[in-house]
Amino acid sequence: MEETTPKQRLHLVMGGRVTDPRGLEFQDPESLHVVGVFSSYDDAVEAWRGQAQRTVDDAEMKYVVVHIHKLLTPDD
Repeated sequence: MEETTPKQRLHLVMGGRVTDPRGLEFQDPESLHVVGVFSSYDDAVEAWRGQAQRTVDDAEMKYVVVHIHKLLTPDD
């Protein structure tokens, strides 16, 4: 029986100042704060939570988790 390796799942955590706190349009995309790339969703959420909590009093700051693996292989 052939052994299969699980596909790598990469997640990017990034954030910055948004034009509207209800949306995801960043005011200055060139100055986004890239927290890092994580191979597990749980680690990405932990990093996201840390940054989001640090900036909780600034409604215009937003951090997000981007599923890079979905961008790399959209058909999966």
